[in-house]
Amino acid sequence: MAPDRFDAGELSTARLEELERLCVELALASGRLIRDERPRHVGVAATKSTDTDIVTVMDQRSEELLHRLIREARPEDGILGEEGVDVTGTSGLTWVIDPIDGTVNYLYDIPAYAVSVAVVTGDARSEGQWRPVAGAVADPSLSVVHHARRGGGAWTSRESAPGAEGRRLSVSTQDRLGRALLATGFGYDPEVRARQAEVLRAVLPRVRDIRRIGSAALDLVRVAEGSVDAYAESGINAWDLAAGWVIVEEAGGVVVGRAGPPGKALTVAAGPALVEPVRALFDPATH
Repeated sequence: MAPDRFDAGELSTARLEELERLCVELALASGRLIRDERPRHVGVAATKSTDTDIVTVMDQRSEELLHRLIREARPEDGILGEEGVDVTGTSGLTWVIDPIDGTVNYLYDIPAYAVSVAVVTGDARSEGQWRPVAGAVADPSLSVVHHARRGGGAWTSRESAPGAEGRRLSVSTQDRLGRALLATGFGYDPEVRARQAEVLRAVLPRVRDIRRIGSAALDLVRVAEGSVDAYAESGINAWDLAAGWVIVEEAGGVVVGRAGPPGKALTVAAGPALVEPVRALFDPATH
């Protein structure tokens, strides 16, 4: 029987542990590829929605590697990837993958990019109709991987010892908006960027400061480990969000959208005391 689209309850603890381990293995394998085989001069292979929405050859190689390894290990599962992989499965589980999150950083050799791998229940192609049950975000520049599964806590492990328990993650306990360090990002479409800039003009005086790292997956990890207090962004996709979502929640945080689950309209992640004030800042219509 396929698991309920929002419930990991039909997946045993042993199965969830297996899925988490595989997320870690896949993210690390792809992370090593993009770090160790990065060309001296990374070329743009294609653009997508705009000139700033780029794809490198290494994005493509990374997704090809992830696709192959998933098909070998879990041939019955679906796969949804940023660079075009879309496989319908029969198990009720779908792997949602971002082969390089932070491609512009990668292009410019800025050490703030990641590989995001998650397993979700439900329809990953329909916003609001899926939920992650396990995920991993590899940070190749720091040789670490952040990972979680439902009910298992959130952890950071060294690349050299991915099977070790590692460091347990916990979100910030900050409860005052004016003292909150907020992470955010910007879309690729010029009109969307202009609207986001206008929102930030109103937000900036209300918080301690803002950070723009350039990788949604790493932003979510920063929330999970408490190095930023909150994250809010519009325009992100399932592959940007899936692994970080389960990591934040297992670190004690909350991840919400404009009027329900997170998604393109809005994604907010924070500790329980801050999530609603931050959501109200970015979408006053919800309050």
